[in-house]
Amino acid sequence: MTLISSFSAGLKAAGALALCALLPVQAVQAEEPSRIVSIGGAVTEIVYALGQEDRLVARDTTSNFPAKAAALPNVGYARALSPEGVLSVDPDLILASEGSGPPETLAVLKQAGVTYVEVPEIYSAAGVIAKIQTVADALDQSEAGQALITQVSDELSAAQALAQKTAGDSPKRVLFVLSTQAGRITASGTGTGADGIITMAGAVNAISEFEGYKQLTDEAIAAAAPDVILAMDRGGDHGLTKDSIQSLPALMLTPAAQNGALIRMDGALLLQFGPRAASAVKDLSQAIYRAAQ
Repeated sequence: MTLISSFSAGLKAAGALALCALLPVQAVQAEEPSRIVSIGGAVTEIVYALGQEDRLVARDTTSNFPAKAAALPNVGYARALSPEGVLSVDPDLILASEGSGPPETLAVLKQAGVTYVEVPEIYSAAGVIAKIQTVADALDQSEAGQALITQVSDELSAAQALAQKTAGDSPKRVLFVLSTQAGRITASGTGTGADGIITMAGAVNAISEFEGYKQLTDEAIAAAAPDVILAMDRGGDHGLTKDSIQSLPALMLTPAAQNGALIRMDGALLLQFGPRAASAVKDLSQAIYRAAQ
């Protein structure tokens, strides 16, 4: 290679480097997702807690906190999504809680050329942190994510320590009732959000013989002998009341019914395991040990 050709090649290389330096950062890096669909109440709460709500274009029906999330387009119930509904808002990222579905919808969404991130659903303090970490990573918000993790971890540690102190050596037995349809009780066993939050609140799930939610016989409920009955607050006079637990044959002979020990709590706060989980632990623990006095 001659001196002139070598010098010319050097100029071309220098020019290319200079051109790259002048290009906007977004031209040489992948653009951050700006049209996000959030599926799952806790997932949506985390997006807001990270200060990234301006990137949301839609949410599911379980995403009702904070209240301003209700202004977003609703793509349907997390477990009964349609691909058309989700894709109609032209997302470039879907953040979805584990367990969203149905499977055939997820298959279509994952093949649609849209980034799909599954957020783990683990019913524990560690599970809350894993959710925050997953969402923060997906949104490229490492600094804000770490700050939120530190805050929530501290709050959860304090809430659980207080719950254990309140429970002492005599943790109360709690029966979580999901449904009383036709007078039959559907309750929580192990491995559910209800089981997780009861444990974190310093109490014991009265049902440990099965996983998930199942309909119980009257005999099984009597044998469980719950000190407290826990249910979601469905508003108004819907759902269980102190009068109804004392009149339902399936419940009336339990210590909880005889003492009128019923707790009704907001299901979103109680079961979603998001940034407000420490508040759920604290509120539930106080309610359990107040009701069981």
